[in-house]
Amino acid sequence: MKTLILFLLLAVTTAVSAQSPAFDSVLTTAHAGHKAVLLRFSGSDWCIPCIRMEKEIFGDSAFSHYAAVNLLTVQADFPRQKKHQLSRIQQQANEKLAERYNPQGEFPLLVLLDGNGKVLRRWEGAVTDKAAFIAELDRHRREL
Repeated sequence: MKTLILFLLLAVTTAVSAQSPAFDSVLTTAHAGHKAVLLRFSGSDWCIPCIRMEKEIFGDSAFSHYAAVNLLTVQADFPRQKKHQLSRIQQQANEKLAERYNPQGEFPLLVLLDGNGKVLRRWEGAVTDKAAFIAELDRHRREL
């Protein structure tokens, strides 16, 4: 029985440490502030739908205002041409996030999380309707 408990404790510790300290900090902040975390998987220099969403959704003032008040956002970027612009630490953090939340390597992928890292909603592919997207984010955020 002690061996089983020790094994389970080790498995939980390993799973928790598989996230970056920076992402853990985001989750802690989200949990304390009753906010959701929007995790954005992007290929900023090759994924056309990602580039379009960056301009049309995330660069829009209505979304920016909503996000500033209601969300914490994290971008896990996987550029191909500009990979050297990301630090080694950032690349490793992005890879750890992908292992946990995007193991199939889908782009674009948006994942809404609670402060414990639990997935509330996933959007696979491009989001094109900004108003509907904000409304759905708000509905899930109110459930926290």
